[in-house]
Amino acid sequence: MIDYANLQQDFSELSDFLIALGDKKRQAIIIRLLEAENCAGLQVTSLLEATNLSRPAISHHLKILKEAKIVNFRQEGTKNYYYLDHEQTEIKKLQSFLTKVIHIMNARDQS
Repeated sequence: MIDYANLQQDFSELSDFLIALGDKKRQAIIIRLLEAENCAGLQVTSLLEATNLSRPAISHHLKILKEAKIVNFRQEGTKNYYYLDHEQTEIKKLQSFLTKVIHIMNARDQS
């Protein structure tokens, strides 16, 4: 028996993460962070060209990505370096959710 209430709860818990991923400018930030040669992080100025946004706008998008646990940062003096969150908690939740959905769809195909 499929627990759709549980599935709905999983979906609800992922909503902020999915909203954060859905914006094209935030997608550009994520891709730029993935392109970085090392995991030391990038400053806002390094994201200007990739996004064509102002510094305040990039900071706003980074805040959303941090709240969604996609991006994290470290400070060195007055400088912030942003990088993809290595815990991948939300990515793993999404992966688990999609696995459940695929299982349900496959079970229906076999019926």
